[in-house]
Amino acid sequence: MSSGVIIHKKLDRDFYLRPTLEVAQDLLGKYLVYNNNGQIISVRLVEVEAYIGEDDPACHAAVGRTARNEIMYGPGGFSYIYFIYGMYFCFNIVTESAGYPAAVLIRGAEPIEGIEIMRENYPDAKNGRYTDGPGKLCKALGLNREKNGLDLTGNSLYLENREYKVNRIKKTTRIGIKKATKRKWRFFDADSGLVSVSKKISLDN
Repeated sequence: MSSGVIIHKKLDRDFYLRPTLEVAQDLLGKYLVYNNNGQIISVRLVEVEAYIGEDDPACHAAVGRTARNEIMYGPGGFSYIYFIYGMYFCFNIVTESAGYPAAVLIRGAEPIEGIEIMRENYPDAKNGRYTDGPGKLCKALGLNREKNGLDLTGNSLYLENREYKVNRIKKTTRIGIKKATKRKWRFFDADSGLVSVSKKISLDN
């Protein structure tokens, strides 16, 4: 008989060292936790996108190894945070073994803990939607380039398995890119109301 106690199990390095598409789908329903000097913020992941290798034209590694994408060439389980459009930070999770550049972009999540902190970080969020988009997520959590390269198996920024089961995972092509547009490497929880783009409902199972 179940005790009803939910176990919070931090994801270990081996979780991230697997093939990127496997990691991407398995990230759905996991919890991203940010411990900022004892203040805990957590969200449940509902939408992700995979970017894989130098032969993926939409991946930052398509140009080869640079100072910007250096963290992607390390082992899985580290944060890759970059700035785009002169406005937004985006949080990615590095995957696979050292030497092979790949990462999963976190596109959407559901707030769980620290909602007051998110409100302070993002006071102009429309309709209280703080985390339905990669830039919004980083703003709500307070993630910026200073958090680039953090070990996600550490105690500051990490992911947990809290035994949440996603019943329906859907996939589409990736969003906001102009290259490799036919690769269906975007995955999301079809039952979540905090997916960044809800109009893409013509989906595969």
